[in-house]
Amino acid sequence: MTVFRLQQGRAPLLISLPHVGTEIPPELRGRLLPRALASEDTDWHLERLYRPLADKLGASLLVPRYSRYVIDLNRPPDDQPLYPGASGGTGLVPTRFFSGEPLYQDAAEPDATEIAARREAYWQPYHDALGVELRRLQAEHGYALLFEGHSIRSVLPWLFEGELTALNLGTADGASCAPAITARLGALLAGQERFSQVVNGRFKGGYITRHYGQPGRGVHAAQLEMCQRCYMDEAADPAGAFDDALAAQVTPLIEGLLQEMLAWRP
Repeated sequence: MTVFRLQQGRAPLLISLPHVGTEIPPELRGRLLPRALASEDTDWHLERLYRPLADKLGASLLVPRYSRYVIDLNRPPDDQPLYPGASGGTGLVPTRFFSGEPLYQDAAEPDATEIAARREAYWQPYHDALGVELRRLQAEHGYALLFEGHSIRSVLPWLFEGELTALNLGTADGASCAPAITARLGALLAGQERFSQVVNGRFKGGYITRHYGQPGRGVHAAQLEMCQRCYMDEAADPAGAFDDALAAQVTPLIEGLLQEMLAWRP
């Protein structure tokens, strides 16, 4: 079973999009509430935004097939919270929508044995591929760059208060990459006025950024959490809500962030 697609590039950059998958395995469909089959909490249309940039810049691109409702690829395998003390939230195997309602039919939530099986079948192959590709880039270039692309609805009361900042750059408070990379990316965001932005605010980077971003070992990682209002109509059916005019405004900025990473040298 292939659970991801990897496009290998020539540049020292890997773009990972761990929440773009939408597929639900047949054996799970009957246990989820019908609403869940639409995978509404997907990072919608990010592959459409990032794939042309990966092609243009020669970056590698890693994308999953399956929905985050199957397993969340950006959570630690032991399911420890990323933000201890934060209210709400979803875990390694989510049981609630981002709105707080249950995902599963009554008494149909997965037990510990099933969670372990999903981790082995879906989580581990993605992370194995991610690690192998980063090692390939290091072997070819002497270092590797990892850019995590994410998106989220602007207003999610169960998870966050108020409207989220449009562009949220996370580098684990500077621990996941060289200080100069945080500075370069932060300066680019601060230099534009179209989108609100913050560096290492509410979104400091998920498990992938924190775990693989090890500048002392030659791997430098950053995460961009982008509100979906930047490129789609959040009030419409998300599967068809991509807005070309909005996307044309934010795409050059995303490209600029990727170019800034690639322009950096250890």
